[in-house]
Amino acid sequence: MVAGTDLIFQEIAWLLLAAAALGAVGAALRQPVIVSFIAIGIVSGALFTTGTGTDDQIHFLAELGIALLLFLVGLKLDWRLVRTLGPVAVATGLGQVVFTSVAGFLIGLALGLDAVTSLYVAVALTFSSTIIIVKLLTDKRELETLHGQIALGFLIVQDIFVVVAMVALSTLGIGAGEGGAGSLVRTLGALVGAIVFLVLFVRYLADPLVERLARTPELLVIFGIGWAAAAASVADVAGLGKELGGLIAGVSLGSTAHRDMISARLSSMRDFLLLFFFLSIGAALDLSTLGSHLGSAVAFSLFVLVGNPLIVVLIMAWMGYRARTGFLAGLTVAQISEFSLIFIAMGVSLGHVDQSAVGLVTLVGLVTIATSVYMITYSQQLYRWAQPLLAPFDFGRRPEGPGENVGERPTDVILFGLGRFGGELLVKLEDAGMQVLGVDVDPRAVREWRSKGRRVRFGDVTEQEFWAELPLGQARWIVLAVPYGTILLTETDARSGLLAALRSHTFSGRIAITARDDAEGRRLGEGGTDLVLYPFAAAASAAVKDIIDLDADMVSFGRTSEGAAA
Repeated sequence: MVAGTDLIFQEIAWLLLAAAALGAVGAALRQPVIVSFIAIGIVSGALFTTGTGTDDQIHFLAELGIALLLFLVGLKLDWRLVRTLGPVAVATGLGQVVFTSVAGFLIGLALGLDAVTSLYVAVALTFSSTIIIVKLLTDKRELETLHGQIALGFLIVQDIFVVVAMVALSTLGIGAGEGGAGSLVRTLGALVGAIVFLVLFVRYLADPLVERLARTPELLVIFGIGWAAAAASVADVAGLGKELGGLIAGVSLGSTAHRDMISARLSSMRDFLLLFFFLSIGAALDLSTLGSHLGSAVAFSLFVLVGNPLIVVLIMAWMGYRARTGFLAGLTVAQISEFSLIFIAMGVSLGHVDQSAVGLVTLVGLVTIATSVYMITYSQQLYRWAQPLLAPFDFGRRPEGPGENVGERPTDVILFGLGRFGGELLVKLEDAGMQVLGVDVDPRAVREWRSKGRRVRFGDVTEQEFWAELPLGQARWIVLAVPYGTILLTETDARSGLLAALRSHTFSGRIAITARDDAEGRRLGEGGTDLVLYPFAAAASAAVKDIIDLDADMVSFGRTSEGAAA
């Protein structure tokens, strides 16, 4: 038993090192880790034979990773966002989904696939990777541009479609198995029960439970993982499937004030666990059969790389946008995502499609993801090359500007820390006419300032994943009114901490940080801080001025009184 456990440990350890090595090569080629992880799975499956115990562990971690991924997707699906997306995001998102589904289905039939496989592949092709797109646009500092905001809007629409597709697959798909109508009725009953529980939980339990756990951040992480896994397990037993269970768990917490913090703290865990899902996908591919799918994979890849951007250009041109905006936004849907693989894997588990469909979609994923990364990276150059071809579609005359997005309020200052000093800064900055977004890790402070009508949110300055959620492209200032010791700055080198993290997120504005004394102030200044604030010194100076002014008034009053008496 011990020897078997040691063997499993060794095999997984070597797989992790191999994934890191190949991932480094992929990063040098500007490729997302998804491509590298699938590749290492293919290599390991073709060259090495892992033990049954290792395969079981990889399968378990892969399922946990899928549950956590869908939990985080559900966490972001605050349904109130649907009302604020704007017509262009909804029209483009739904238009692309419908076009890709219908055209992909017809292409599948033309290539000789059966109707069910064609339908599965067509739906899988509609998903684009939000993770990859947001990362690329952030790196290029284009997330706050008009086409970046539109792309983010229809990616949210796609995420909602993911939910609908998973629900449909879990109910109709599982119900079509053994038991026929009886199984379908039981599954629909379980779905209704899940919805009722979801409504009651969100209404009465979600906010107080998460707010109490947020006082101990470690418990919030453990609860998030446990909640996702438990919901996946219960949903699987009820006949809804682990995937839908993970989604429901995320949606149940999506309306809480702490969802961004949960998401930020679990993102690294999600990435680690998804490694095993992609490893399992790559290892399960039968290389001997991939050659027969090569032609179909090329046809579907060309369709995704060309057809998806083209339909976005057409829809946006019809709505009055210029061809350049439509082209740059359209490039973001020129790939399929990790959800495409999860969706097709669900079809295999339900017995609707065979393993060859997974191989086909995986090949399309490898080609489109690897290619679209370069398309987005060099989007401006591609537009200049394609501009003559896009001239017939350049009939849009809608006024375009960076402020025209999906409803995001302007932000001049992002202020971390809403204590006594930070709270006063928030009030004074807003009184001076600046748009301020306040952030604090204390849920009670967030609740108090929201009750006063201030624009604040829950978040931890030490979580670098959280920075991606902030409007860094708009803000002119970031002010950290938090104690020096609570931020990620070392005592010896300020460049190695938060300041470097901010610059890595392409923040180009100015930074102000509080310091306790001159020694800390010098270190912060050397690290690139634009303004060092001394709360205690400022308070003391203001107090001394008040004392001197009051003393002067008293002296003046005394002299006046003496003169009057004389």
